[in-house]
Amino acid sequence: MNICVFLSAADLDERYTRPAREFAELIGKGGHTLVWGGSDKGLMKVVADGVQQGGGRLVGISVDFLQAVARPNADEMVIAKDLAERKALLLAKSDAVVIMVGGTGTLDEATEILELKKHALHTKPVVLLNTAGFYDGLKQQFHRMEQEGFLPLPLADLVFFAEDGVGALAYLEESLGVR
Repeated sequence: MNICVFLSAADLDERYTRPAREFAELIGKGGHTLVWGGSDKGLMKVVADGVQQGGGRLVGISVDFLQAVARPNADEMVIAKDLAERKALLLAKSDAVVIMVGGTGTLDEATEILELKKHALHTKPVVLLNTAGFYDGLKQQFHRMEQEGFLPLPLADLVFFAEDGVGALAYLEESLGVR
């Protein structure tokens, strides 16, 4: 399974790096491929390291202006011309999407992926990994959107909220019939 992970390239506290590393190792040990933004910095590096150490493959999709921080030893590295092309390639090369902790770039990627799914432009399972309650507020907002009629389909059909990497990977494997 090719798992696209949207996440921060920032250096973060252990409360975020430890669960990210554990999830990455599960991806690698499961024989899966990480499809990610290609950076060799911060949390992106932590996850790429964990996947490789677990025996998984790395497919990076970087962007021209970030090429200098792209991971040199990925199994495959694609350089997109801009962020829009990068997001399209990340989705095209993946079977499933996991949204981890991040800033405005991660939030932009998450909302675009969910908007595309809402309009049936993809049917890939999407998981929001709520590490250390990071997305509690967003989860609450999504529930409000659903309750007040802003979502044309049930929230559960749009995104699965996982509290840990084990739950996230189990959901993806079950959704795609992978074992």
